Amino acid sequence: MLAELIQWFRDIHETPWSRVTPLKLGSALGAVALLLLVYLASREGWIFLVDNLNLVFHEAGHPIFGVFGETIGFLGGTFMQLLVPLMVAASAWYKRQAVATALAGVWFFQNGFNIARYMADARAQLLPLVGGGEHDWATLLGQWGVLDKDITYARTLTALAWLGILLCCAWLGWRCSRDNRD
Repeated sequence: MLAELIQWFRDIHETPWSRVTPLKLGSALGAVALLLLVYLASREGWIFLVDNLNLVFHEAGHPIFGVFGETIGFLGGTFMQLLVPLMVAASAWYKRQAVATALAGVWFFQNGFNIARYMADARAQLLPLVGGGEHDWATLLGQWGVLDKDITYARTLTALAWLGILLCCAWLGWRCSRDNRD
């Protein structure tokens, strides 16, 4: 079993990545720039299409992970919100599709903005909740005894989201540069 798994990883490693042309790089970076401009221009930091989709995955995560207990149920929304783009990235990585891998990575890290926004709201609880109910991060941070750190954690998560997005874009630029050497 272990030998097959090792061989599987070797096979993937030896499979070449799809070529990243300057046009593909420009298109991908343009899409990321547009996404970030919409995010920055939005008063609430909400990107309509992307964040509504993320919200669907978030809400689906509660009952899916809730079978493992109450705390995991509260975390399940965030888990699922991150798990879906991570699975898309893993699929693209497995297929060695560089642009899709990078864009799925950007999607994964973009989720950090809304998770941070939700986390920062833990004490104030001003955000409207889907269907009412309990505030995930107020409950979690309160149960862990760190509710007073909600803003600090949110700022850290936002910084990590920006860093992750930049790294995904830099990796794609590196792939393009590598693919287009003479």
